[in-house]
Amino acid sequence: MKNIRNFCIIAHIDHGKSTLADRLLEYTKTVEAKDLQAQVLDDMDLERERGITIKSHAIQMDYELNGEHYILNLIDTPGHVDFSYEVSRSIAACEGALLIVDASQGIQAQTISNLYMAIDNDLEIIPVINKVDLDSAKPDEVEDQIVELLGCSRDEIIRASGKTGIGVPEILQAIVERIPAPKGDPEAPLQALIFDSVFNPFRGIIAYFKIENGTIRTNDFVKFVSTGKEYHADEIGVLKLDLSPRKELSAGNVGYIISGIKTSKEVKVGDTITHVERPCQKAIEGFEEVKPMVFAGVYPIETEDFENLRASLEKLQLNDASLTFQPESSAALGFGFRCGFLGLLHMEIIQERLGREFDMDVITTVPNVSYRVFDKKGNVTEVHNPSGLPEITLIDHIEEPYIRASIITAAEYIGPIMTLCLGKRGELLKQEYISGNRIELTFDMPLGEIVIDFYDRLKSISKGYASFDYHLHDFRESKLVKLDILLNGESVDALSTLTHADNAVTFGRKMCEKLKELIPRQQFDIAIQAAIGAKIIARETIKAVRKDVTAKCYGGDISRKRKLLEKQKKGKKRMKQIGSVEVPQKAFLAVLKLD
Repeated sequence: MKNIRNFCIIAHIDHGKSTLADRLLEYTKTVEAKDLQAQVLDDMDLERERGITIKSHAIQMDYELNGEHYILNLIDTPGHVDFSYEVSRSIAACEGALLIVDASQGIQAQTISNLYMAIDNDLEIIPVINKVDLDSAKPDEVEDQIVELLGCSRDEIIRASGKTGIGVPEILQAIVERIPAPKGDPEAPLQALIFDSVFNPFRGIIAYFKIENGTIRTNDFVKFVSTGKEYHADEIGVLKLDLSPRKELSAGNVGYIISGIKTSKEVKVGDTITHVERPCQKAIEGFEEVKPMVFAGVYPIETEDFENLRASLEKLQLNDASLTFQPESSAALGFGFRCGFLGLLHMEIIQERLGREFDMDVITTVPNVSYRVFDKKGNVTEVHNPSGLPEITLIDHIEEPYIRASIITAAEYIGPIMTLCLGKRGELLKQEYISGNRIELTFDMPLGEIVIDFYDRLKSISKGYASFDYHLHDFRESKLVKLDILLNGESVDALSTLTHADNAVTFGRKMCEKLKELIPRQQFDIAIQAAIGAKIIARETIKAVRKDVTAKCYGGDISRKRKLLEKQKKGKKRMKQIGSVEVPQKAFLAVLKLD
């Protein structure tokens, strides 16, 4: 056991974690030259297309130092704030972490929040400055920032390049020398923590675990503590580029178990595996339950696909434990699910994965956050959906979630960033210089304001240099109103939103204008209205497509034309009574892009 090292790679998005992981795999000859490709661990098409890591990936490497053989278990983690739950689970399965900082960009918001997560779990931190081969690299300046942040000495910082392979031998040596071997007793009762799982259509559910104590062998009779279910371990093994079976695994190892589990409810990430005959006294402390930040309705386009959508979401949840969902129904869209996501990118990725991996076409409603509604009797209800709001007359007040946001940026972008945040009803708490001309701004902001397009706008006004991180802070009383969209007097519940009273009129007007562009013309007039309660605050009309019925009248009395137009008008009126307005999928998504 003294020769095992478990470590993960943490960094801000785009600081070169996956590329550096490639070099470590190449140097330890874990991946054959023929299998080598850029970001070899990012095995999802989506990850390759977008150049981001979405899932954490575990892999085992063999390494020799001074004639001794070591086993290194590496977990490559995502860097985007929406996938921080993946990072927290990976950290729980490790004893050390490589903290990677881009030499040209320096320390950014996610670097700091991932670092604090690792320090809370008592991990040994190895700071690495990556991309030192770039012309724009400023390694000395970045070194100062790391020393200030970590309080380490300059000798502990390794300079490396994931592209050229500089510094890779030093990193591997530091992993062996600085990261402690896992503690645990191979002879004790089995205790293994499940930190991830995937669904395989041929073999059922594969659970990835880290053994804290004890030893597991093939065909052992094991029990999953929180679900209480018992299984035979048909196959256990370690994670190389593919699954690599082993006869036994003991304390300190990271591996996988296949036991023919078919239903996804039976495997919980954060659960403990133990033996049936000699169970452990208590389960391992799991991870904190993840709290979704953004809620949206996901509906199948064809109503009969509802059960398929449920199955697809359950399989996705295995692979992405931060997704939550519960059934709901809507008058406009039929039956679907209310899903909780960690952020907008997370929502977009889930929607793409449903399409690609499960061939499910879905409609997603306008995302919103959860509010606390206090009625006049003093009862509190949590509302995730504007249509779940009680009658206005019964509501005493509504509280909305506020976040504590930290934004790190270069000094020249402070003006526009402050304007953006204050425009989103933010309150500036403090600003401090970190080093040189980099500044950290701390704001309290309503989560509902940043949920739609805040991140994109922050990136564009700061030319990509501002980095953003947030956590839920508290709930505060707010003057919120429910904005309904009516088509020909019928409310479309999927388009209703909860918004602040000050923004309601402008938002309603923009929605009506946008819908006028997107809804195709029908044979009858369509009135699009935005309403708060019974009060209409904005209106647009889509004119009917009309046939020129007077074309055949040339000359003669005006009453001939009028008679034909009256006849047409009657027909249009009759059509309006039976005609229904189809709202295209683009209209639901356009609301997100309203600026």
